[in-house]
Amino acid sequence: MALTGIELIAEAFARARANGRRAAMMPYLMGGYPDLDTSLAIGLAYADAGADLVELGVPFSDPLADGPVIHAAAVAALSGGATLPAVLEVGRAIAQRVPVIVMCYTNVIFARGLERFADALVAASVSGLIVPDLPLEEASEALLACDPRGVALVPLVAPTTPEERLRRIGASARGFIYTVSLTGTTGERAGAGDGAELKAVVARAAAHTEVPVAVGFGIGTPQQAAAAAAAGADGVIVGSRLVRAAGEAEDPAAAVAGLVRDFSAALSAP
Repeated sequence: MALTGIELIAEAFARARANGRRAAMMPYLMGGYPDLDTSLAIGLAYADAGADLVELGVPFSDPLADGPVIHAAAVAALSGGATLPAVLEVGRAIAQRVPVIVMCYTNVIFARGLERFADALVAASVSGLIVPDLPLEEASEALLACDPRGVALVPLVAPTTPEERLRRIGASARGFIYTVSLTGTTGERAGAGDGAELKAVVARAAAHTEVPVAVGFGIGTPQQAAAAAAAGADGVIVGSRLVRAAGEAEDPAAAVAGLVRDFSAALSAP
């Protein structure tokens, strides 16, 4: 019997540990950027270079959680004709190699209906779903659509999330908890992944859940990724740095593959 998406995510985190990696490597990919074919090549390059999971962004015109690099990539992807079905086809191909977690905003989801959207994820072999603008209070219906289909609805928490709210989010988390390392939007930050503050953020999230804790936002160097792992993160998510490289390089897939190898090596170092 085929594993569910939730089971595939758990297996990916466990396999990363078994292979000696201090934290699972999860690169972000904007579907359709710089174009659909190249975004697929980038996703496959991620898998070749050591990614344990891939976060696949669905382009949206008003991405509230995303900084300028990812926002610009979304606009470019939409201008190039990227659609949800086309992006999910990219995800389907990548999912043959590593588990894929789709990142999508509520407008796109509710325009189709929760169950229809969840069915589309299953049809594309997608393992999980991140919805940055879906608050805890409105997540129950999404869980009811995702849980029977084995799709992990992955919540986000921040350093500012109150303790009681964090407890409730942790109890309903599926797959992993996406732990924002700092306040603000996505993007490279000089201070991300630093020391005691991040360790406290990770420990607080881990204390309230049974699923792995993955850290994202602001991680743009292998050193920052290693620091997140040292702070106790079970997974490290890298986005803007890779999207920027894809936009700047003549050969985007080769460029991001080199970066992912560097990040993977940092997470595998003793």
